[in-house]
Amino acid sequence: MINNVVLVGRMTKDADLRYTSNGTAVASFTVAVNRQFTNQSGEREADFINCVAWRKTAETLANFTKKGSLVGVEGRIQTRSYDNQQGQRVYVTEIVVDNFSMLEPKSVTDQRRAHDNGSTTSSSSNNSNSFNTNQNKSQSQQTPARDYQNFGNSDPFESSGQPIDISDDDLPF
Repeated sequence: MINNVVLVGRMTKDADLRYTSNGTAVASFTVAVNRQFTNQSGEREADFINCVAWRKTAETLANFTKKGSLVGVEGRIQTRSYDNQQGQRVYVTEIVVDNFSMLEPKSVTDQRRAHDNGSTTSSSSNNSNSFNTNQNKSQSQQTPARDYQNFGNSDPFESSGQPIDISDDDLPF
């Protein structure tokens, strides 16, 4: 079975970081994702998708993103239900986030927030950051996106300068 989701959108507000009774971090947030088409009046509509991140992913996301941040989110759809205080059954569908990436420089997000608040700021940082965290790994990875300019085509042994000793028995062909 496959349950894989990839979203690109803007955070509608700062992530809500909380901790469970046993100390596990959990962050809830909503991502606004534009639809591919316009409505009858020519306006582009958006879907507001609820997301939840756990553990180190939650803490990293809450610390490095904010309202208006353009993020890429990888995860899976999960459904659950609970009974509210009125005794009604409430159904929830959300994206459980495994990895996320910040898709614009921090300065752009800061300028967007300043514009929304009616003030101006400037920032000398133009580095966009990618924070890929995986709940199955023991540590999160925080790597500047500029290191991935040739993502997918990069040779991990390119800069080692050492010869690679591979016997013919190790080759799959």
